[in-house]
Amino acid sequence: MLIYNTLKRRKEEFIPLHPGKVRMYVCGITAYDYCHIGHARSCVVFDVLVRYLRSQGYDVTFVRNFTDVDDKIIKRAQQEKLTEDEVAEKYIEAFYLDMDELNVLKADIEPRATRHIPEMIQVTQVLLDKGYAYSTAAGDVYFRVRKMPHYGLLSARNVEELQSGSRIAPDEDKEDPLDFALWKAARPEEPSWESPWGKGRPGWHLECTAMSEKYLGIPFDIHGGGEDLTFPHHENEKAQSEAAFGREFVRYWIHNGFVRVDSEKMSKSLGNFITIRDIINSFHGEVLRFFLLTKHYRSPLDYSDGSLEEAEKALKRIYWAKTALQKELQKEKWSKGQEFSEADQELNSLSQKWDDAMLDDMNTAEAVGYVFGLVRLANRMLENKVFRKSEAGRDVMQKMLDQLDKWGHSLGIFHRPGKEFLEELKFMRCRRYDIDPEFVLKMVQKRQEARNNKDFKAADEIRHQLAEQGIEVMDTSEGPKWDFA
Repeated sequence: MLIYNTLKRRKEEFIPLHPGKVRMYVCGITAYDYCHIGHARSCVVFDVLVRYLRSQGYDVTFVRNFTDVDDKIIKRAQQEKLTEDEVAEKYIEAFYLDMDELNVLKADIEPRATRHIPEMIQVTQVLLDKGYAYSTAAGDVYFRVRKMPHYGLLSARNVEELQSGSRIAPDEDKEDPLDFALWKAARPEEPSWESPWGKGRPGWHLECTAMSEKYLGIPFDIHGGGEDLTFPHHENEKAQSEAAFGREFVRYWIHNGFVRVDSEKMSKSLGNFITIRDIINSFHGEVLRFFLLTKHYRSPLDYSDGSLEEAEKALKRIYWAKTALQKELQKEKWSKGQEFSEADQELNSLSQKWDDAMLDDMNTAEAVGYVFGLVRLANRMLENKVFRKSEAGRDVMQKMLDQLDKWGHSLGIFHRPGKEFLEELKFMRCRRYDIDPEFVLKMVQKRQEARNNKDFKAADEIRHQLAEQGIEVMDTSEGPKWDFA
């Protein structure tokens, strides 16, 4: 498998430190607000990576942390008149609810910063003992950035250029504007812990060093997160970890690209800050997950309601094909005779291409294209009556379903019962467009009664009335059915 390593700026063959085992750490949320679509992308990307590595036979240990002490959490606690612990607990619980909607698996280990203060104090003391850090009279502890010769390598930044944009705040007692906090002295009415330098709390970057070392050991295989974490967070993590432990911190650094909203950077100041729960109020969580996988994880992703509409239509095509295959396979009688080796060969080719795409830096965008290749093959073959009735056709259809299940397990999509899911999508779309589904059902029933009474003019009028709302009525052997066109 090839993985793009941010540190090396190129794709590299993925070779874990220990054969058959992968140790992976991904930066989780700072628990002070509801998760936005950028969080959704990062969580889905690394969820797919874990799923795919496991499908390839790797024993994966996945750690994703929660930052539960931070300036933003303290500020939110003051705003909501809660304790910092209550704020963190509220938004961690919300995170889990959002991840359930997106079918994101829990990590194997999900440590919280406040439960690892002793480990962070220990790392800080090691850095002080080695001369990589210094304490101030106020009780702060800073890391000496310039003591690390390769600082800036991960984020492709030059130390001198960073220097020109750095300033020391009036209340800071730094040796150098570039130095960053390992430990912050206590301030009034803020959470704090005892330390050799007085009461205080850890800096943001320190927690990931302490927790990854505790649960994975250093070095470990993969460190991941959003592109925005490359600097300063991951750069600082790398520097302090390698200084403290005297060896390489991480083998492969993986970062997913930004999400833009209607071609603009997402921010609260622009009023285009979109939370996951905003989206799943109108679209199914699986539609959002599918949309996030239609672009390569390193590419920028442009979000809009229209793009989710298109993703919903595309996902329905997969479920329609899956449901049609399942329906055909429920038959009990099959005829012997004609073979369908070409369909079988095409399916095998799609399977190989899908694996090639995933092995090439987890190219889900290309892999999803091969899913639709299978859908087109299934639809084409299902038009052949001989294929649908033959034992050879049955075997190919079963292989198609098995392949969809395998791909779906790795991607975390199209795993639900098709008929049930398609119904859910219909009713969610009704809610989006303020259409009463009960009214639609009554109109469909009224139209059928008109047809039964041979009042085709009235039936056509009802069909036209529903079509004006984007609803198509289909007459089938099982009775009338409706859906959005």
